Amino acid sequence: MARELRMQNRAGIVPVKSKTLLEVSLDSVESAVAAQRGGAGQVELCANLPEGGTTPSAGLIATVRKAISIGLQVMVRPRGGDFCYSAQEFEVMKRDILMAKQLRADGIVLGILSRDGTVDVKRTRELVELSRPAGVTFHRAFDMTNNLSKALEAVIECGAARILTSGGEAAAEKAVDAIRALVEAAQSRIAVMVCGGVRENNARKIIEATGAREVHVGQRGVEAAVRSQMRHRNEKISLGSVPEQEYRHFVVSEERVKNLVRALATPT
Repeated sequence: MARELRMQNRAGIVPVKSKTLLEVSLDSVESAVAAQRGGAGQVELCANLPEGGTTPSAGLIATVRKAISIGLQVMVRPRGGDFCYSAQEFEVMKRDILMAKQLRADGIVLGILSRDGTVDVKRTRELVELSRPAGVTFHRAFDMTNNLSKALEAVIECGAARILTSGGEAAAEKAVDAIRALVEAAQSRIAVMVCGGVRENNARKIIEATGAREVHVGQRGVEAAVRSQMRHRNEKISLGSVPEQEYRHFVVSEERVKNLVRALATPT
């Protein structure tokens, strides 16, 4: 049976079976522009990437939206750590979704779990409905559930557009069988986006082995270091958690994104 999974971008709805969608996770306007120039189909905009990503500021969302025309997915995550949220944190998530929609985000990225490691269906469904017409990606909270097959059905029940998964492993290469099983079980009901250690040297192999047609790469997989322009430096103090990064930061490399796009398009 022909696959009818679809993706939404700024140009409208198009079939994904003809092309692999590449999404890049990032945290700056500069990186978003580089990802678009490199050929990415959409970006996942976050703050606090070392913590796995949290909700970006309104200013960042608005400025990125103005700077790029490809799909803009906005992370809605009130803090780092686990995905079992308090009532107050849930209220923060709802307000952040409304903010992202107002700022013309194309999609929302979120995930909520119950204490027993299952998908919190009731609250996830509420956020999915609140997000409409923007689609929802259930992020790697999915990989922290106690049963991936049951979690898939729960997320589908909630009405989300896709799941983001590495098959429950740190790297997708170690879980190609599990990811393929999810792709086959999903059929046309939900998209499966593969993540976890996807690089230009293994990207095509992973999509061929899993049957997935959407790929997510973290900024670390396509980034380049940018040295600070500061001439005066106080080496006695570090205001960040990683001292050696006080006078440098990281952005997406347009060339590395291009290399990944080429790798995805080249059969192994």
